[in-house]
Amino acid sequence: MDIELKIPSVGESISEVTISKWIKNDGDYVEMDDAIAELESDKATVELNATHTGTLKILAAEGSEIKIGAVAATINTEASAPAKKETAKESETKEEKASVKEEGRPATSNYASGTPSPAAAKILAEKSVDPSTINGTGKDGRITKEDASTSQQPEIKEPEVASKGFENKGGTREQRREKMSNLRKTVAKRLVSAKNETAMLTTFNEVNMQPVMDLRNKYKEKFKEKHGIGLGFMSFFTRACVLALQKYPSVNAYIDSTDILFNDYCDISIAVSGPKGLMVPVMRNTEKMSLWDIEKQVSDLAIKARDNKLTIEEMTGGTFTISNGGVFGSMMSTPILNPPQSAILGMHNIVERPVAEKGQVVIRPVMFVALSYDHRIIDGRESVGFLVMVKNMLENPHMLLTGKDPIDALMGL
Repeated sequence: MDIELKIPSVGESISEVTISKWIKNDGDYVEMDDAIAELESDKATVELNATHTGTLKILAAEGSEIKIGAVAATINTEASAPAKKETAKESETKEEKASVKEEGRPATSNYASGTPSPAAAKILAEKSVDPSTINGTGKDGRITKEDASTSQQPEIKEPEVASKGFENKGGTREQRREKMSNLRKTVAKRLVSAKNETAMLTTFNEVNMQPVMDLRNKYKEKFKEKHGIGLGFMSFFTRACVLALQKYPSVNAYIDSTDILFNDYCDISIAVSGPKGLMVPVMRNTEKMSLWDIEKQVSDLAIKARDNKLTIEEMTGGTFTISNGGVFGSMMSTPILNPPQSAILGMHNIVERPVAEKGQVVIRPVMFVALSYDHRIIDGRESVGFLVMVKNMLENPHMLLTGKDPIDALMGL
C-alpha cells in the first residue's frame, strides 16, 4: 500500500516551502520517523520525517517549491526490508579480528573506531575535514559531535604568485547563478524594510574590557566546574543590556500603529550565523536569568542554528537584539534594526589600544560598541544613556551581579 507523504504546516502564515535537500534517496527503505528531507521556509529549516516504514518514492524534485499539504513522496508499506549488506568497513573489521585471533595479539579497534556519529559527520562535511584525521573520544573510538566541533579545518595554502607580477593566465570569466533561498529572501526584505520604514540612527561608545576579562580569567574554571558551561562574554553583555533596558523602557518598546507598546519583560534576540544565512533565535525572560542560564541558552541556540534545528517558535518575537560581529573580526559597524524591535546592540572585536587613565597612557583591551535605534520612539538622551549604562556595567562587572551602582545603592536610588 502506498502512503502519501504530505508537506506539514511549519508555521502560521507560511503557505509553501522549498525542498532544500533529500536526505534519503528514491527507492531507499526508510523506518518510521526517519528524517528523509530538509524543508526550508522563509523563517527556518525543518525536517520532513517518514510517517510509516517502507520503500520511499520521491515525487518532488530537490530545490522545488511546494505548497503546504501537497504530496512530496509516497511510502510503500508492503515492501520488505532489504537484507543487510556487509560494508567494506565491516568486512575489514572481520579480517582484522581474524588476524588478531590467529596471531594472538590484543584487539585495538572495532567497527565504531573512527566512525563519526550522524551529527558529527554533518559538521565534518561542512568543515571539509576528513574523518580519518580525527581521533574519536566516544565509545569504542567513535567520533562525537564535540570531536567534530573542535576539529580544525585543513589549511588552505595561498597560491604562489610569480615574482614578476600577479598575472593569472589560467583565470576564467565564468559566472554562475544561484536561486535565493526563502530564508535569504526574507532576510533581504526585512533589512530593506528596516532601513526604509524607520528613522534609524546609531550611537557609539568604547568599553574597557579589562575588568570583565580579569573576572572571567579568574573564575572561568570554577564556573565551568560548577555549571558545566564555559563563561563567555555574551552573558556579561546580555545581563548589562537587560539592566539597561529596565532603566530605559523605550529601548525595549516598539511602535504598533499609532501606539507605543512597552514590554515588562526582556526577550533578547541573538544574531547568529547559520549555514544558510543570518538567524536570530530568542532567549525568553532574560531578566530572570543568571549568567550561567544565559550561557547555556546561548550555547544551545547557537548549536541548533548551526545544525538547522531551530524551530519557528524559537525565532519568533524578541524585544531587543544583540549582534556580535567581533567574532568575524569586525572593528566597527552600524547594525540594522530587527523589526518590529526599536534597538539593536552591536559588539565588535577586542583590540589592545592606548587609553588615558589618571593622566597616564596605558594599554587596555578595548571594544567599540554600537547601538542602532529608531529615533521615532527613542530620544538621544535615552539611547546615549542606555549605551553609557551598558559601558559602566561592563567596566564594573560587580554591578551585573547586584544590578546597581554601589553609589546608587548607598543613596537609595
